[in-house]
Amino acid sequence: MRRTTLFRQLVEADEILVLPGVHDALSARLAEAAGFSAVTCGGYAATASLLGAPDIAQLSMTEMADMYARLADATKLPILADADTGYGNAINVARTVRAFERAGVAALFIEDQVAPKRCGHMDGKRVIPVAEMVAKLKAALDARTDPDLVIMARTDARATEGLEAAIERAQIYRAAGADLIFVEAPLTVDEMSRVCSEVPAPCMANNVEGGKTPLLSAEALQEIGYAVVAFPVAATYVIAHALARFYGVLKSTGESSSLQKEMSSFSAFHDIVGLAGLREFERGCESFARDLLERVAEPDARPE
Repeated sequence: MRRTTLFRQLVEADEILVLPGVHDALSARLAEAAGFSAVTCGGYAATASLLGAPDIAQLSMTEMADMYARLADATKLPILADADTGYGNAINVARTVRAFERAGVAALFIEDQVAPKRCGHMDGKRVIPVAEMVAKLKAALDARTDPDLVIMARTDARATEGLEAAIERAQIYRAAGADLIFVEAPLTVDEMSRVCSEVPAPCMANNVEGGKTPLLSAEALQEIGYAVVAFPVAATYVIAHALARFYGVLKSTGESSSLQKEMSSFSAFHDIVGLAGLREFERGCESFARDLLERVAEPDARPE
């Protein structure tokens, strides 16, 4: 089954789809090993990983597409990609969709912020006119070659125009053909319930630790009516905290043995990155080469 088809089925399933955030190939492998059905990688985590910088639109479309290609090579899981504002107008959006689709993503979302955008839980956001966003969605839907590629529309209008306007935008984006809807940063559980009840589409919740939206369990979000929940930054925060602790201990003590219980072992890490499988593949290629050369060396195998 194509990853796009699988992702679409997971969105449409009765059980809410839980998307852990990843920010590199290693974290994608770990999420797959943990048993998740799909993953997401947003601009926040990607910017932190690639630049060590905040999510204020510093990465280009090609940098993001290249990262998604690496993730798709590292895991068999469907990937929900962050296409930001589409990196320009409708023409740019079409190119973005084609590039991300070639990279191997199963789904992507486009938002209605003014470029340069910023993290959806930061202050100071602005949104583009509805008509401009609808044109971008039209371009995205027309540009996909795989009809199962999920196109999600995100609106950040709650912060600038209020909940009513955000819901109205979400309804319009659904009418334009968006497969999945993401109203960013509702402030209360009641607002979240209104989004799910008034938007005639599968909706995604965004669990950002320390953000503006209440943090609810997947079970609670499913009861509200959400089809998908993303945890886009938690893994990045965990890694930042763990590495800060490790580097602090290493700098102050000059040793790492005291933290070995908090690390993967040498052999366990090789299991995570698939060393045994690669060695087996390597041996198979070498065996094929030896067998071929032996056959060629036989007198009756030589050409006249």
